Amino acid sequence: MTVGSEEEVQGLKEIGKIVALTIQEMKKSARPGMTTKELDEIGGEILARHGAVSAPMKDYNFPGHSCISVNTEVAHGIPGKRVLKPGDLVNVDVCAKKNGFVADSGQSFQLAPLDTKITALCRYTQETMMKVISSLKHGVKINTIGKMFEKAAEQGGYTVIQNLCSHGVGRAVHEEPSILPIYNRLDTRILKEGMVITIEPFLSTGADYAVQQADGWTLCTPDGSIAAQFEHTIIITKQKPIIVTVA
Repeated sequence: MTVGSEEEVQGLKEIGKIVALTIQEMKKSARPGMTTKELDEIGGEILARHGAVSAPMKDYNFPGHSCISVNTEVAHGIPGKRVLKPGDLVNVDVCAKKNGFVADSGQSFQLAPLDTKITALCRYTQETMMKVISSLKHGVKINTIGKMFEKAAEQGGYTVIQNLCSHGVGRAVHEEPSILPIYNRLDTRILKEGMVITIEPFLSTGADYAVQQADGWTLCTPDGSIAAQFEHTIIITKQKPIIVTVA
């Protein structure tokens, strides 16, 4: 989507705030002993309270209001009977729709007791996302995003999950442009004012590829390593981007 009016900016900010609040409350509610389905239902109730719906559930028949991935699950985990345990690494990814506008955001976090290795991975991934976002504006080459992901991963001692990409958003869950998380020197596309995109690094302690499981949705590391993801939906401007997925 390319924003063309202040009304569209406000529509994106509205759904972005709802998504951010949903993740915030799900993170606060997550605790050992509850199932991922119970956590997902909390998210679904918050979306409904604000007049929003899960975009993947509505558009792709995804079996949950949100994606909840645990430990070696990297993305698109299906909420279900899995019971959360102390020390679990949890990723909550919420993509929701209201009044025709779609926003997408995600966070990784660990349940107590905390492991410094896992908390460091989460912190570094979030810092990487924010550093990349702060550098983007009209005219910047899209391949800069993948280049920055790779550089940050190398500097932090991590690897980039290469088959999970940032992407366009705003009216649908996935829109153009698709944005590789690694540097492609042949990509000459540039960011343009009004573009609505996600920025979502997936940084891993080992694997550089996530493998789809038999359920057709969940993506896991093949080697037992773990990965963290942080994601915001942003609007490109001539200055700093507008982050819409904030509470």
